[in-house]
Amino acid sequence: MTMGPPRVLLLSAGYGSGHNRVAQALAGAFLARGARVRVVDHFRDLVHPAFDRLSRALYYAVLRKAPPLWGTAFWLGDQLPVHSPLLLGINRLGASKLERLLRSEPADLVVSVHPTPAGALTELKRRERLHTLHATVITDFVVHTQWVFPDVDLYCVPADEIRNGLVARGVPPSKIVVTGIPVCEDFSRPADRSVVRQALGIAPRLPTVLVMAGANGRLGKLVQVCEALRDLPLSFQTLVVAGRNERLEQRLHEIAAEAPGRLFVYGYVEGIHRFMAAADLLITKAGGVTMAEAFAAGLPLICYRSLPGQEARNERFAEMAGVALLARTPEDLKRSVTLALTDAVLLRKLRENIRLVARPEAARHVVDVLLGGIG
Repeated sequence: MTMGPPRVLLLSAGYGSGHNRVAQALAGAFLARGARVRVVDHFRDLVHPAFDRLSRALYYAVLRKAPPLWGTAFWLGDQLPVHSPLLLGINRLGASKLERLLRSEPADLVVSVHPTPAGALTELKRRERLHTLHATVITDFVVHTQWVFPDVDLYCVPADEIRNGLVARGVPPSKIVVTGIPVCEDFSRPADRSVVRQALGIAPRLPTVLVMAGANGRLGKLVQVCEALRDLPLSFQTLVVAGRNERLEQRLHEIAAEAPGRLFVYGYVEGIHRFMAAADLLITKAGGVTMAEAFAAGLPLICYRSLPGQEARNERFAEMAGVALLARTPEDLKRSVTLALTDAVLLRKLRENIRLVARPEAARHVVDVLLGGIG
């Protein structure tokens, strides 16, 4: 390590919003410790902008129109070793540009929050072109082969179960630290629920359900969810976050107009921690970062129509940890919401289990561990 502030390179990717949210949370924590930080989108900046754009379009198209195909691809990837020729070198993409970047802007520490940059870094180490500490931060409650590379110096993982899974796949325990998934620093500062509800202009004492499905909103069956909640004969209010999807937002406003006072619709929002602080229950698909944020907020979940692949595996973790209810159909969803809002014992048990897995200080923990490793 050179004299002066530690130099940190964070490698992320734009497939879903979760990887970038983790990268930004880590960047903030590193900056707070006086580090110099650069965040790089691996596919856009180190592979090619056109590849990034087209591959993301294909990814979202598959998730929208043929989600079982993505589930199959995810399963197959888990069966193949990271150096399998059947992967066609995908997990080495960007290695050459990454090498040039590290030559022009040397780093004391490189952190990947997506598996492909971890593979590119491993390729550079194999060629003896990289001598910098390399850490990987896993962003789902899942152990998957394509995250497991032989030359990663340290894994920061969400939970003990993920640590045990990596050990079972041959990763030395000394290379694994259970930190949680990094989330925005705001989650480490508990908000006053009544103050937040007042700021949002909703009833201060009415049970409140938050509904969301990621930054784009289009993959989470939000229309179906809102129609089910509109018709439920209970006294509660709902905050619905449509994300960056104006057509969806308009349709949700139409549903909300059919039940005044029941559904309050928003587009893309900054500061999702405020909405989680206002809520008693979250309905969402099981994205790893959204789950980590809900845990940090102490917010029980209903996982609804999660996608195959990593979300289905996240769902399995949530169910086994006793922190979420699962619903597959609108009728399942109605039953689960009714149960959660009327059974105080169940809701209390969900919150108690969440306290066991919540790690609102995960970003600081990761930074403390990694800066300690290069200090």
